[in-house]
Amino acid sequence: MNALIGPHPAERLVPQTGRVPFRSPELSDSAQALLDAVVAIASDLDLTSVLSRIVEAACQLTDARYGAVGVIGPDGNLVEFITHGLDPHEREAIGAPPHGRGILGLLIKHPEPLRLEDLTRHPESYGFPADHPPMRSFLGVPVRIRGTVFGNLYLTEKAHGQFDEGDTLLVEALASAAGFVIENARAYTLSERRRQWLQAAAELVDDLQPPLDTRVALQRIAHAALSVGRARGTAVVHTSGEPAAAADSAVLAAAGSDPEVLRGEIVTVLERVGAGVEEPVDVDTGRQRALVVPLRAHLTDPTALITFFGDEHNVLELEERELLISFADQAALALDRAQAVADRAELAVISDRERIARDLHDTVIQRLFATGLTLQAVSSGVADPALTARIGKAVDDLDQVVRDIRGTIFELRHTGGASLQAEVRGLVREYARVLAWTPVVRVEGPVDTAVPDRVREHLVPVLREALSNLSRHAEATSAHVLVHAVDGELLLEVADDGVGPTEGASHSGLRNARGRAAGLGGTSSLARRDGGGSVFTWRVPLRD
Repeated sequence: MNALIGPHPAERLVPQTGRVPFRSPELSDSAQALLDAVVAIASDLDLTSVLSRIVEAACQLTDARYGAVGVIGPDGNLVEFITHGLDPHEREAIGAPPHGRGILGLLIKHPEPLRLEDLTRHPESYGFPADHPPMRSFLGVPVRIRGTVFGNLYLTEKAHGQFDEGDTLLVEALASAAGFVIENARAYTLSERRRQWLQAAAELVDDLQPPLDTRVALQRIAHAALSVGRARGTAVVHTSGEPAAAADSAVLAAAGSDPEVLRGEIVTVLERVGAGVEEPVDVDTGRQRALVVPLRAHLTDPTALITFFGDEHNVLELEERELLISFADQAALALDRAQAVADRAELAVISDRERIARDLHDTVIQRLFATGLTLQAVSSGVADPALTARIGKAVDDLDQVVRDIRGTIFELRHTGGASLQAEVRGLVREYARVLAWTPVVRVEGPVDTAVPDRVREHLVPVLREALSNLSRHAEATSAHVLVHAVDGELLLEVADDGVGPTEGASHSGLRNARGRAAGLGGTSSLARRDGGGSVFTWRVPLRD
């Protein structure tokens, strides 16, 4: 072999000049061709390009019309099949690439050079598509990387005669050199892919900053996995519920796929893996391939990243799988970090609000209460009835201020949960944008604890209808909303300073309110208010 390839190629090349290496008189034509082929395949670092150059160089060395290089996957099948000599029409007519059966599989099982005069006569020759070009002469040689078979070179249809021993030696020598070139290209491609995934994770950390909208965060995770993973589609789903519900609420990112079709595929995948995904799971239904990776975040609901792949396989499929899993772990850490920062900021706000509420309760209310007592004491010694009435009115106003402050204290201390007070005040704030002014809200009595669910589920819709009528028909500039729970009865009252109710008018919303009240054993009415405007009253018992 040394006599064939001569001295080391590096001693005979002009590196990185783009010129054809000079021909040495010590090399035969075949050895010079082999040397040129090695130089050609070593001039690229992209793995797919390197594989294409290898099969092209092998065809040129042996005068083969057709050639291919097949990459063997972990399951022993071909995961990539790169051809040379077929035009686009022929490649399309043949259809899907082979998986490694027949003659191709024989070389996978027995990785030794195989030379055939007529491959159609071999007992393992089967599985050729109907539109496959006719092929007779055949030469197959394994490509090894550090002793491990990476794939095989397949050559057919030698231009003149049959493949001979010289062709075998040339292709073996090319395959030997190709192993080192492939290893370098593979390492470079993997490092580049690792850089891309790390950059995507770093950008995700920068994007996920408080205030955190969880759905937006999951959307960014799905789009990052889609773009970097070169997937057909991605989805982030909640894994604690039913597959259909998880698919409906999934955050999708699709590359040319119909989102609704993708939702159907999500259901199929989740039915395969079951609930509570704790480890990465590969799913292959025959029609779709997917990888389900749990997002191991501790501060958010259980979720998983589903990545849907196309029919084509990847030379670095195992490595890409690990990079995707690592990205999912980084994304989960980013979610936890963003949620922790948001929680810390919210805790600071809650602490400040609690301090303000405490000051209002311990200082402001007590002073107002003391002032009211002082005024009441003064009024007892006043002989003038008009002055006594004015002092009484001031005391009543102070009582109302105390009630308002108590409502403010509640809002400051309330941070979520099933609170009827919060729902009432939130609904009034919602209609304040429509009215362009804010109605005054008074909540009296233990409405959060005394009002049962059967009454509560009617109160909020009735209040919504009352506020809707206020915004559409009342032409008011102010209004008061009272929710009063005392002595086993709930009272809702909405009073305004508008034009008052229209005589003979009957709104469907008011009929519904009366129906709801009657169903609970109560009453409802809309009347003209003294001094102008209208007052809507809805009164129901709290006990059956």
